[in-house]
Amino acid sequence: MSTASGAEAQSASASAGALLVLAAGVLWGTTGTTQALAPAGVSPTSIGTMRLVVGGAVLMLLALARGGFGAGRWPVAGTLLAGACVASYQLCFFWAVQRTGVAVGTLVGIGSSPVIAGMLGFLFRGERPGRRWLVATVFALAGCGLLVGGGGKLAVDPLGVVLALGAGASYASYTMAIKGLLPGRTPDAVMAVVFCIGAVLLSPLLFTSNLRWMASPGGITVVLYLGVVVTALSYWLFARGLRTVPVATAVTLSLAEPLTAALLGIVVLGERLSPLALCGIPLLFAGLAVLAGSLGGKKQ
Repeated sequence: MSTASGAEAQSASASAGALLVLAAGVLWGTTGTTQALAPAGVSPTSIGTMRLVVGGAVLMLLALARGGFGAGRWPVAGTLLAGACVASYQLCFFWAVQRTGVAVGTLVGIGSSPVIAGMLGFLFRGERPGRRWLVATVFALAGCGLLVGGGGKLAVDPLGVVLALGAGASYASYTMAIKGLLPGRTPDAVMAVVFCIGAVLLSPLLFTSNLRWMASPGGITVVLYLGVVVTALSYWLFARGLRTVPVATAVTLSLAEPLTAALLGIVVLGERLSPLALCGIPLLFAGLAVLAGSLGGKKQ
């Protein structure tokens, strides 16, 4: 294969990976709307834990059916770190939203993750995000800030902000850990193991949660959708995209989540955004489009 052909193949692979990560972000963005349509009595802890339990089970069944485990040893520390960070993200994010509100919790949690991912990728993987990543991330974060925080007064709780930062750090950390587990292993197996560990760590919380809402058809539908589609399918796509996309770039691309959530809130739930918040939509979209279109064989 010539050098030119190799560069073209690498460019196509990176572009395809970016689209897979964007698709995962779009699916994650349906979480808020799904929770809004869930039956009364749903608690963030119970729905977050059930999401991991169902998603982990589906990913494990998929990996077993496809024979993705094979032989070879797994790095214990890296695998446990990934699973623990998946679990800690659920707890930190939901508690942050409870203490400081959806707007601030989402803005700090999701907004901090690309910056943290950039630092972690550089320190532990030697990835240099580059100028295009920086410009695109600034645009995307500015759009995210307007979109999430442009609707009115914000109530800032210091502990809530710290928890939201913990959520951002957890997301960036498990993304980096998962990328380190992918070489030599199938994405099916990696995501199955990581999410099953996360589910096991959170499962004791179910004994203290009210699960009566799951007895209704609507509750079962919500759990299945969040577990199968928003968790299993989305992270299956995310892991495949992560094979060819740097950690920092992948986390920035996943800012498609708040963009999707805002659009669904308008279309499905009839929410109204202020003019300032509406300005964040094209700004966020522009940042994601610039970053996705710039993956042409160079590390961003």
